[in-house]
Amino acid sequence: MTAIHTILLVEDDPNEIYLTQRAFQKANINVSLQIIDDGDSAIAYLSGDGEYADRQRFPIPKLILLDLKLPCRSGHEILAWLRQHPYLNLLPVVIFTSSREPADVNLAYELGANSYLVKPNGLKALKRVVETLTLYWLVDNEPPVRAG
Repeated sequence: MTAIHTILLVEDDPNEIYLTQRAFQKANINVSLQIIDDGDSAIAYLSGDGEYADRQRFPIPKLILLDLKLPCRSGHEILAWLRQHPYLNLLPVVIFTSSREPADVNLAYELGANSYLVKPNGLKALKRVVETLTLYWLVDNEPPVRAG
């Protein structure tokens, strides 16, 4: 990757945030990892509202890593909101959660998730997942292009 891409990590667990940051560092992946820890703030970020109005500091992400269990609004609620907004609805969203519940998985896909990953245990496994998803979503994948 030559350009620095922005990934929005929506995660409320400080331990998971730390491990994800470390996995990106260990994998030597140069991205701008924006971290939001609740559902309402995630929507404010994506909308560019309030403190997130400065798109230089808070750019639209190239990829969203979205946990399901969040304060204020769930990951499912954020995903449903996102898919209703014309300039955001094509953003790739990877559900990145600890839930293996079939109801959670199915609902995520019904709401328009692009992928569903269960968080692995341990930094080594997380590093591998981060490398794989970054290579796929930010390098190999051909993103949609908006007309106009």
